[in-house]
Amino acid sequence: MAGACGKPHMSQRSLPGKRRLEPDLELQIQEPPLLSDPDTSLSDSEESVFSGLEDSGSDTSEEDSEEVAGCDEDNHRAEEASEEQAQAAPPCPRTEEAGALTRDEYEEDSSDEEDIRNTVGNVPLAWYDEFPHVGYDLDGKRIYKPLRTRDELDQFLDKMDDPDFWRTVQDKMTGRDLRLTDEQVALVHRLQRGQFGDTGFNPYEPAVDFFSSDIMIHPVTNRPADKRSFIPSLVEKEKVSRMVHAIKMGWIKPRRPQDSTPNFYDLWAQEDPNAVLGRHKMHVPAPKLALPGHAESYNPPPEYLPTEEERLAWMQQEPAERKLNFLPQKFSSLRTVPAYGRFIQERFERCLDLYLCPRQRKMRVNVDPEDLIPKLPRPRDLQPFPVCQALVYRGHSDLVRCLSVSPGGQWLASGSDDGTLRLWEVATARCMKTVPVGGVVRSIAWNPNPAICLVAAAIDDAVLLLNPALGDWLLVGSTDQLLEAFTPPEEPTLQPAQWLEASEEEHQRGLRLRICHSKPVTQVTWHGRGDYLAVVLSSQGHTQVLIHQLSRRRSQSPFRRSHGQVQCVAFHPTRPFLLVASQRSVRIYHLLRQELTKKLMPNCKWVSSMAVHPAGDNIICGSYDSKLVWFDLDLSTKPYKVLRHHKKALRAVAFHPRYPLFASGSDDGSVIVCHGMVYSDLLQNPLLVPVKVLKGHTLTRDLGVLDVTFHPTQPWIFSSGADGTIRLFS
Repeated sequence: MAGACGKPHMSQRSLPGKRRLEPDLELQIQEPPLLSDPDTSLSDSEESVFSGLEDSGSDTSEEDSEEVAGCDEDNHRAEEASEEQAQAAPPCPRTEEAGALTRDEYEEDSSDEEDIRNTVGNVPLAWYDEFPHVGYDLDGKRIYKPLRTRDELDQFLDKMDDPDFWRTVQDKMTGRDLRLTDEQVALVHRLQRGQFGDTGFNPYEPAVDFFSSDIMIHPVTNRPADKRSFIPSLVEKEKVSRMVHAIKMGWIKPRRPQDSTPNFYDLWAQEDPNAVLGRHKMHVPAPKLALPGHAESYNPPPEYLPTEEERLAWMQQEPAERKLNFLPQKFSSLRTVPAYGRFIQERFERCLDLYLCPRQRKMRVNVDPEDLIPKLPRPRDLQPFPVCQALVYRGHSDLVRCLSVSPGGQWLASGSDDGTLRLWEVATARCMKTVPVGGVVRSIAWNPNPAICLVAAAIDDAVLLLNPALGDWLLVGSTDQLLEAFTPPEEPTLQPAQWLEASEEEHQRGLRLRICHSKPVTQVTWHGRGDYLAVVLSSQGHTQVLIHQLSRRRSQSPFRRSHGQVQCVAFHPTRPFLLVASQRSVRIYHLLRQELTKKLMPNCKWVSSMAVHPAGDNIICGSYDSKLVWFDLDLSTKPYKVLRHHKKALRAVAFHPRYPLFASGSDDGSVIVCHGMVYSDLLQNPLLVPVKVLKGHTLTRDLGVLDVTFHPTQPWIFSSGADGTIRLFS
């Protein structure tokens, strides 16, 4: 009964497919009074572990629990009977000796913890995952798992408070924390360093030569020889028979004696078709040496001997340009001819010619180079476009950085590094007005609305709005009335820029408003309707681009974060898009939806300028690495075509508002005008043809053309250069 109803046998626990609750666990769950027996008292940790299992249910029936209870009673009776027999039996000497050793061990043990040893054997501990215990000790009692309700914060506090936390490990057999001794820690360190665990082991002890190198007459062992050592092998007999059969059938051919004489052949000889080299259809014979002529004779005719002038001319020529590699000389007899100085060099070059000669003919396609050039229309068929210089506008004392033409095409505004803003009459090249602004004019833009006479100029950290007071006086007056009709709000809002009215003295010079920023302004551009203008600041962060509204005098920063250093911006001519060009990309934002629509990749090192086609479907970008990139927005985000006509950096690009023309200005001092026809048919690609190279500016401080712009109605182009002049090409 004790074997049938006691602890489960090892065979019962070793069945992975049929796992169920052990009888002892069922007994504890269903009969709590048995746990309160003083003979089977539990420790504090065991009670705490079991207290969490009181609510857990059991799948066993009541009949099973009664049977288990009966088995436990039988076990108890059997244990009492065995104890009586043990008391009545005489003690065995081995038992007494073991008891003495056990008593001495516990007497010398100074630790307070119990010596708990798990006796489940070499079984997977995963079998006990669903049980509250992890095994059994030497007395057959369960080893309960310690209750672990500690989180990472408690473990961190223990790590900080307990100085022996680093040497505490968990025993998987008992689930308890053990503190390693100094000897165990030293053993771990030795094993980590790749040393032996035993400190007394010497891995470098001298080797013992068990077998002497001297030949001995007696064998090492007196073991008799095997029977297979003097009986023919049946396996080898079968192998030999198979090999003989293969030789008879011709499957295996015996080795023939090899001819030791080497086989030489001429690599470049003309072999017959059956030879090795003759089978190569594209075989190329070796280049043969030219036969010696009269010039190489030791006694050449007098007409082959060079004169002194011919000798000097031969010495000054390059070795590749000489007709002969030597100078003909005359000797009285063959005995007086010295050794040839270039003999080794020429033999080496001959060897190079032999083994570097191509062994295969390359099939070359006979193509006319003219057929590879795309057929473009003639420039005379693409007129009108500017072809010659018509006027030169002189007056600035320093380089002219920016240009802008009025919407009607009658006036021209220019900004220079000399601190002045000049207004010109286009037809006569006469300077109508000079406005001193006290700083470098980085950018200038005329309001594109014909009903507003206003010019925006970027000077240092401010944008000046000037009324040039040219042309129709009714238009000039209506512009001033529009600016004076503004009423400031009662509660001023916080803005990234400050709007200031011009003083009386500045008003006389034409200045109307001043928009002050925190950083220098590098570019200013107007929206097509003339109420909004965008500026670019030379700063880092999301405030590089600001948009100002003229009618409400309100400023805002449209972006929350930056995607690189912004070079220039432009408004879309027909749709609510804002194009922002950084150093490596061009991003198109939808202003109403406030989202990114496209990201164009120009594949340039540094974008310098940008222009939008009047239809809005194409964009050109100039870069400092001499490239002009054309984008078709309906086609792809990659460049449709890259033009490399300039030799230096591009400073400005521009589209003509009416004609299919675009131009680019570069530091090489030239302006290249190209024909760019955009078709309404989406299946037809744009036609790009360079038609004219315009030159006239002189290079100053390695700078050429700084800005270009087209006339709004005529096929004319204006260019400003570093030489302080403005030139009109018509």
